[in-house]
Amino acid sequence: MKRAKALTIAGSDSGGGAGIQADLKTFQELKVFGMSAITAVTAQNTLGVHGVYPMSLEAIEQQLDAIGLDMGTEAVKTGMLFNSEIIELVVSKVKQYGWQQVVVDPVMIAKGGSALLQQEAVFAMKKYLLPVATVITPNIPEAEELTGLNIKSLAERKLAAEALFELGAKNVIIKGGHDTDDNLTDLLFDGKGFVELYSKRIFTENTHGTGCTFAAAIAACLAKGQTMEEAFQIAKEFVYCAIQKDLHIGSGHGPTNHWAYQEQQNRTVRS
Repeated sequence: MKRAKALTIAGSDSGGGAGIQADLKTFQELKVFGMSAITAVTAQNTLGVHGVYPMSLEAIEQQLDAIGLDMGTEAVKTGMLFNSEIIELVVSKVKQYGWQQVVVDPVMIAKGGSALLQQEAVFAMKKYLLPVATVITPNIPEAEELTGLNIKSLAERKLAAEALFELGAKNVIIKGGHDTDDNLTDLLFDGKGFVELYSKRIFTENTHGTGCTFAAAIAACLAKGQTMEEAFQIAKEFVYCAIQKDLHIGSGHGPTNHWAYQEQQNRTVRS
């Protein structure tokens, strides 16, 4: 049986909770073969980002060509791209190899507040990356940065989703984790209508890597041929389980539990 493959193009998190490490864990748990192209190395733990070391454009290009010329991929997930030069390179390779399913997690700020995307790169993301995106998955602050809108309500989030769709993304998911309500709503817009998924807030600081994990779960599902709405539902459940079954690692913003979703699925099958 041919195994679905997914490629993550993102930064490395030495703490293992986010970035490349979170993406590969998510791919594995959802039974997709994971591959990676590292854009930057971060010195990072639950207390914050202590250093960011971008890879050279040549190193990133070599990684992408190594995948494109031999292995191929059914889905691409982008995370920390850091600057406009990296964004433009990634877009050129997506077009060169005809990669169709592109999930864009617009990583801008780490949980501890460190900037992970240079300000000049926001323009490049909107001009070059969104037009090749199958879906973009911003949280509320990222959606505000990309659209210039002040988002305080679900109606304003819908306006932001429509604005991001107009920039070229085929689908837009704006996550609700930064909302102040105890009942969280994640929103999917496909250009025709909205799908809303709801969950209760889990009160914890251990949510490091949730954005990476959510987008990686979307990519894994798309790689296997599932629909966008199916991918949306599975990704939300995957992240909810990962937060709910806390690992309690570190003394800051701890990582989530990437194997919790499969444990729940296994329990459901046994029962």
